[in-house]
Amino acid sequence: MSSPKRQKMASLLEHLKQVSTVVADTGDFELINQYKPTDATTNPSLLLAAAKIEKYNHLIEDAVNYGKSNASTLKEQVTATMDKLFVNFGVEILKIVPGRVSTEVDARLSFDIDAQIAKAKKLIALYEDQGIGKERILIKLSSTWEGIQAARQLEKDYGIHCNLTLLFSFAQAVACAEAGVTLISPFVGRILDWYKAKTGKAGYESAEDPGVVSVKKIYNYYKKFGYKTVVMGASFRNIGEITELAGVDNITISPKLLEELKTTNAPLPRKLSPDSAEELTMEKVSLGEQQFRWLHNEDQMAVEKLSDGIRNFAADAIKLENMLKEKLAQ
Repeated sequence: MSSPKRQKMASLLEHLKQVSTVVADTGDFELINQYKPTDATTNPSLLLAAAKIEKYNHLIEDAVNYGKSNASTLKEQVTATMDKLFVNFGVEILKIVPGRVSTEVDARLSFDIDAQIAKAKKLIALYEDQGIGKERILIKLSSTWEGIQAARQLEKDYGIHCNLTLLFSFAQAVACAEAGVTLISPFVGRILDWYKAKTGKAGYESAEDPGVVSVKKIYNYYKKFGYKTVVMGASFRNIGEITELAGVDNITISPKLLEELKTTNAPLPRKLSPDSAEELTMEKVSLGEQQFRWLHNEDQMAVEKLSDGIRNFAADAIKLENMLKEKLAQ
C-alpha cells in the first residue's frame, strides 16, 4: 500500500530517472554534482560560459601552458589550448558523473570528414593521457552528411563512440542509425522556436509540440526496426516537453529545468517504450548520400536550424579562442 504514496511524493526528476537516463547540459561542475545525472554533455557555448567563472581559472591556465609547450605558432597554440581546455573540463566532469561526457568537435569542421576524424582522435588521445578510456567519451559531431560519415568511420574503425548533434530532420536520424552511431541529440526546443516564429503561434500543447513530435517519431522508428543508436532528447524550452518524452533513452537538461523538475512533485506516466513502438505501422527507409541530401533539403526547418546551429557554435568557439589568445600572449 506504500507504493502510491511514494509515487505521489516523488519529484518529476526522480520519476524521470526511472525511465530515461538523465544527462546534465552544462559545463558547471557544481551544478552537475547537485542534480546527480548519469552523463553530461558540453559544447562551445556552454564552455564559453563556464570559462568566465573564476573558480575554473586553473583549468584554463593548464590548457594555456599545454598550448605554449606543444605548439610553436600562435595559431597552433590556440588550437592546442582549445583541445586541452575541452578535455580538462571533460575530465573534471567525469569525476562527478558515473557515465560518459560528450566533447564537441569544432563546428567549423562540419563539412570535412577527414578533419573531423583527426580532431576526434586527438581529443581521445588527450583523454587517454589523463587516464580516461574512450568508453567514457562521446565525440560530438554536427549531423551533416560529412559529420555522419566521419562518425561511421570513427565507430567502425577506431571504436570511438559518437554523439551526433544539431539533429533536426528525420533524414539525419535515419542516416545516423544506418551509420551505426552510438547516440543522437535531436534538438526539441530549437524546432519549437522555428515553428513559433514561422506560424506566429504563442505556443503548443506539449503533445503537439513540433520538437516533441519529431523526437517521438525518431524514437519509435529506431525501436520498431531494432536500431541500437541511443536517442537523447536535447534543447528543451519547458518541462512539458520533457515529461511528454518520458521513456526516451536519454534526455539532456539544463540546470534551470533540472531544478524545476526536482522541485515539482507529481506523477509521471511513461510516454515512450520499445513495446509500444513495435506495435506501430511504419515504413523502413534507406538513404544514400543523394537521397539524404534531398530528404533533408525538403525540411526547411531542419536546413535552417542546422545552418544556424553550426554558425552559432562556430561563433562561440571563436570567442573562446580570442579569450585564449589574450592569455597566450601574456
